[in-house]
Amino acid sequence: MRITYLGHASVLIELDGLKVITDPLLRPRILGALRRIAPPAGSEHLAGIDLVLLSHAHHDHLDAGSLRMIEGEPPALGPAPALRLARSLGMSGEALDVGSSSRHGAVTIEAVHADHDGRRMPWSRDGQALGFVLRGPSGSVYFAGDTGVYEGMSELGQVDAALLPVAGWGPRLPAGHMGPGEAADAVARIEPRLAIPIHWGSYERVWMRSRARDEPARRFCAQVGERSPGVRAVLLEPGATIEVEPTGSSA
Repeated sequence: MRITYLGHASVLIELDGLKVITDPLLRPRILGALRRIAPPAGSEHLAGIDLVLLSHAHHDHLDAGSLRMIEGEPPALGPAPALRLARSLGMSGEALDVGSSSRHGAVTIEAVHADHDGRRMPWSRDGQALGFVLRGPSGSVYFAGDTGVYEGMSELGQVDAALLPVAGWGPRLPAGHMGPGEAADAVARIEPRLAIPIHWGSYERVWMRSRARDEPARRFCAQVGERSPGVRAVLLEPGATIEVEPTGSSA
C-alpha cells in the first residue's frame, strides 16, 4: 500500500491495484480568501485515478474546480448530499450510508460514522458526513474526513494506517473537528499500526501568516508517541509518500 499526502484532507491511496483520492482540494485559492501554501499536486498524482472519496459537502472537501483537475472520469463515493453535488458536476458515483460498502476490484470501501456537520452553507439542510475504511488483501486504511472523536472509533476493526485530521484552517477549531490531542485520543481508540496526520499546513487565510504550519502535526506525533507507543506516527509533508508493508511483513 502506498499513501501520498497531497495537502489538507487530500490523500492518494494506492491499494491492491486501486488508485483512490480523498476530498480533492488542489487549487491555488478557494473561497476567495484561502490560498494554498503547500506545493501543488503533480500531474502524476492526478492521472489514472480509479475512485474519488468525498467525506462531506463542505467547500474545502468538495471543490468543483479541484474535481475538474482530475484526469479522466473516475466515479465518486460519499454521503447522499455530496453525491448530489458531484453528479451535478457530471460525475458518476454511488451514495453510501454508515455501514454500507462498495466493492472495487480487490478492495472494499466501507462507510463509517463521522461526528461532523457537513452542511454546505448557506443553503444545504443535510449535513451528513462519513469516514471510510478501505480494505484489500495487502492492507487497510481509515480515512476520517472531518470528525470529532466518537465512541465507535474503537469498533472500526484492524486498521493498518489511520489518516486523521489534526487542525483547521481558521483561528479556531469548531465542534466536530480534532486538534492534535483529540486525534491522539482517536489513535488510542483505533490502535492502527501507523498514524498519519492530515488537514494541516496546506491553506491559510490571505491575512494570516503561519510561522510553524506543521506545529499541529508535530504535536500529534509527539502525543501518539507518549500515549500509544505501539503505534508509529509519521508526519508526511504535502507531496510525500510512504510505503506501508502488508500486515505480517518482516520489513
